[in-house]
Amino acid sequence: MIKKIQLFLLLTFITSALNAQILKPVKWTFASKKLNDKEAVIFMKATIDKGWHLYSQNMGDGGPIPTKFTFTPSKTHSISGKTIEPKSKSSYEKVFSMNVSYFDNEVVFQQRIKLTNGTINVKGTVEFMVCDNIQCTPPTEVDFAIQVK
Repeated sequence: MIKKIQLFLLLTFITSALNAQILKPVKWTFASKKLNDKEAVIFMKATIDKGWHLYSQNMGDGGPIPTKFTFTPSKTHSISGKTIEPKSKSSYEKVFSMNVSYFDNEVVFQQRIKLTNGTINVKGTVEFMVCDNIQCTPPTEVDFAIQVK
C-alpha cells in the first residue's frame, strides 16, 4: 500500500513539473517595413494569453522584470532611438507593493533602424516576464532575426 502511495505522489509530482515547464503565455512574432532606402521599422508583437500581463519597458525598481529589447550590433544597420511601446495600463499590485505598467491581450513594440546597405537581418533578444493573478513566469529570453528587404 505504501508503495502505491509513493508511486501516486511521484507521478503527481512529475505531472506538475511537466505542466510548469510548458507554460508559455506569450507568443512573439516579428516583422519589418522599409520606409525608404535609409530607414525601416521593426515590429515586435506579443500575443498574450487571457488573464496574463506582460510588463512595460518602463518599470520602477523593486517591481517585475521590465520587457527589454537588445539588438545585435551590425555593419548593415544601426538602431535609431529607443524602442517605442503604446500606452500601457497601470494598476497597484500587492505582490510588488507598487503600481506597475503592463499590457494584456497583445502589444506591438516598434524600433526604427537606419540602413546602410541592401537586404539586412536585424538580430536580437527580447527579455520579458508575465504574471497572472496566481503566478509569474521566470524572466524569459526569446531570440529573433528579422529580414528587412
